Amino acid sequence: MKLGLIAMSGVRAQNPELNKIGLTLPGFVERSKVIASLPSLSLLTLAGLTPPGIEVEYLEIPDLSATPEPPPGFDLVAISTYSAQVQDAYRLADAYREKGVPVVMGGLHVSVLPKEAQSHGVAAVIGEGEMTWPTVLEDFCRGRLKAEYRPPEDQWFDLADAPMPRFDLLELERYNRITVQAVRGCPHRCDFCASSILLTPRYVVKPVEKVVAEIRKIRERWDHPFIEFADDNSFVRKDHSRALLRALKDEGIKWFTETDISVAEDDELLELMRESGCRQVLIGLESPVREGLAKLELRTNWKLRRLPDYEAAIRRIQSHGITVNGCFVLGLDGHTERIFDDVYEFVDRTGLYEAQITVSTAFPGTPLYERLKQQGRILDEGAWDKCTLFDVNFMPAGMSPDELQWGMVELARRLYDSEFISERRERFFKGLRTYRAASRSPKREIHEV
Repeated sequence: MKLGLIAMSGVRAQNPELNKIGLTLPGFVERSKVIASLPSLSLLTLAGLTPPGIEVEYLEIPDLSATPEPPPGFDLVAISTYSAQVQDAYRLADAYREKGVPVVMGGLHVSVLPKEAQSHGVAAVIGEGEMTWPTVLEDFCRGRLKAEYRPPEDQWFDLADAPMPRFDLLELERYNRITVQAVRGCPHRCDFCASSILLTPRYVVKPVEKVVAEIRKIRERWDHPFIEFADDNSFVRKDHSRALLRALKDEGIKWFTETDISVAEDDELLELMRESGCRQVLIGLESPVREGLAKLELRTNWKLRRLPDYEAAIRRIQSHGITVNGCFVLGLDGHTERIFDDVYEFVDRTGLYEAQITVSTAFPGTPLYERLKQQGRILDEGAWDKCTLFDVNFMPAGMSPDELQWGMVELARRLYDSEFISERRERFFKGLRTYRAASRSPKREIHEV
């Protein structure tokens, strides 16, 4: 038996003018290359759960139009996809089904809309795939593949049982970063978030020894790998974080992760991050002004309360030699056309090393989607190919869709201007030298950097 694991790896804006004008901007291109060059950790994990008697091949299809025929030779195919690519994934599934090859699909989109997937004749895996994958394979081998697989109610996967992902299936030259998951979940519950919180309501951590083992497995093939932790919010459990960072200090890696602004409160943690190889953290700041942050989270207004600390926190993190990639969501309720200047001025004022801008996107299954749908503000119902984070598919509260779309493009022109980027990076290195000089002084007394 031969199993094909196929990742739909290309995401592009649907608006042709945005593709032509906006996504050729350096900042967008740099980040899109990083995203495109990351393998599908979910499929590699399923491969790790697959019995050794089954032959496994991992493939990526960034552009279905360049693949007139589906890759042949498989007895069973599993497809991983984002909402933006799900129609391509369905077309690929249809092509396999026409050839008599069964197809399995899972992930966030399919977990939210399993009936949509089943209409294409695929077996829908709902929730955390680790919970049901062994059963899927067992059923297939017995010729009784079901239309739907769900984990038992109120049961979630324990990352202590996580298998070793099949990193050996990857072609080395395709990737500039390799993904490892250390935690799953996030406590903040932002209404727009289409991440692992849709698959599990808990925040769980992977045992440190398992994370280190995965990194060492990667290092068997990559001498000096750059690791991107596939975590929604890495440092919520500080005890786990410190133990992991201490274990990483001797592994000789560089790494990137996503976290929240609270890491700035802990100098010891920041020092451990730097010493263990952290080069950058992406922080979801969402909005540099109060407008937009109110009621963004379902449980609390945590980010709104932290807004006064944003600027000092960014400087403090970057003073430790860790660059910050600040992520902003444009078009939140409360935003007007003023938001574009607000973001630019905030980036300039704080000296953010990198900035990432997206438009508010209503992914299926999120509270944002349900709210906008109830309010009649979704412009093109079911247009999942517009869930790119760049295309506008809703009626903003404080401007028109066109004003939001082109305001983002013009802001990108300003943010990603080469001179502006260089000036910010010069400030970063100058501030870092100043901090390190002060750190060596016996009379050091630094309250804020």
